[in-house]
Amino acid sequence: MSQVAILRTALVPRSTLLNQVGFVLGGTFFLAVMAQISIPIPGSPVPVTGQTLAVLLLGTAYGANLSFATFSFYLLMGIAGAPIFGAGNHGWDRLVGPTGGYLVGMMVASIVTGLMAGRKWDQKVLTVIPTMLTGDAIIFAAGLIWLHHSTSSTWEWTFSKGFTPFIFGEVLKIAIASTTLPTLWRFASKH
Repeated sequence: MSQVAILRTALVPRSTLLNQVGFVLGGTFFLAVMAQISIPIPGSPVPVTGQTLAVLLLGTAYGANLSFATFSFYLLMGIAGAPIFGAGNHGWDRLVGPTGGYLVGMMVASIVTGLMAGRKWDQKVLTVIPTMLTGDAIIFAAGLIWLHHSTSSTWEWTFSKGFTPFIFGEVLKIAIASTTLPTLWRFASKH
């Protein structure tokens, strides 16, 4: 049975339990660090964080299964009390609160972008951009629906506080991911 061609297996072809655990722990640490890059939005419970970039990169680099395992472990650690969510927050309330939908969306996005990467959509700029846009659309769809429901606010408020302030940052994150991944693939193909 052949392995799916994802960046992780291109760079580390041998898969052992030890390196799988290492990838999960390393990915969780990366998510936690990127979540701490947090800029509050006035009047909104949702901050701008580096977390979405981390999810998009991990989803495509790790593939669907390992990125799901990594994000699940990240969520469990945050729920258990590790201060790894945005602005050092943690606990069950964070998951069921106004920003919980973004976290659920990130988990789904990590799986979907991982599946797309398994079809080599992360190897060229022309296909990695739609992969990143798909991941972002999933994150924001889940986040906005959850934010609207949990705050009982209008859709206008929901979009103005949960989407509009993030557009520039998301374009920047997609640009970073869309140039980083094909570059890493060029490096991997030489080795």
